[in-house]
Amino acid sequence: MMFDIVAFQIAENIDIKRFRAAYTGKEYHQDSSEVYYVGESSKYLYVLAYGVVVFEGYDEVQMSETIEFLKPFCKNFLDSRLREGFKIHENTDTDRFEYNEIFLTRVDPDVLRIVMLNVAQSVAIDYFTQQADSLLEETNKHTLRLERDGKIDISGRRLIRFIGKTLNVKNRITENLYILDSPEETWEDEYLSRIDAGLKRIFEVRTRYKNLDLELQLVKDNLAVVKELLYHRESKILEWIIIALILVEVLNLVFEKILKFW
Repeated sequence: MMFDIVAFQIAENIDIKRFRAAYTGKEYHQDSSEVYYVGESSKYLYVLAYGVVVFEGYDEVQMSETIEFLKPFCKNFLDSRLREGFKIHENTDTDRFEYNEIFLTRVDPDVLRIVMLNVAQSVAIDYFTQQADSLLEETNKHTLRLERDGKIDISGRRLIRFIGKTLNVKNRITENLYILDSPEETWEDEYLSRIDAGLKRIFEVRTRYKNLDLELQLVKDNLAVVKELLYHRESKILEWIIIALILVEVLNLVFEKILKFW
């Protein structure tokens, strides 16, 4: 038997509490940051607060309908959403992990949840990496202009807004660090722990997160340099304004002296 897992990053955040109050599915597991439903006809739905929803046993129409139902409970719903798939094969002789699929001797709702969680973590890291890449690309435009022309082509207000955007992305990632954690069930069930560890190796979630953190740090460091140069430039402008005002005042005094002499 094969299980087809599909995960989507549909928003920056999903209000789990409000969604649970509106949805009538059978809850298998829930806490403040996630809810996992086991339905009839081998349908599984996993909704996570960091904006990811994971399906198993749903066709394309049913997935689209569920995502549309989730929309009112989302913050910053994404029109263009990331998608990741993964397959589970059951009734094999030994457990085996491969690139986009896993072969397991045991598949039950708990095992499915572990797999669905890891796929959710992977697509979330992809989403944050996409945002970091965009920030780095925009930062590189300013540093290249600095290298080529020796000057900065951004205003103080735009720079401050860009720094704020960078910090917000970094803060959202920090707030969602728990996405890298393993569920408590893996501490008590050796099989679940082994499956979780194997999946984390496949998806390289921790390595990808470290790379993401380094990329955001690079953006932050580049912006700090640009900010310092901008401050220096504006200080120079202010100095020239003060010098000009002093010169005007001196010329005015000289002019008054000349008028008195005549």
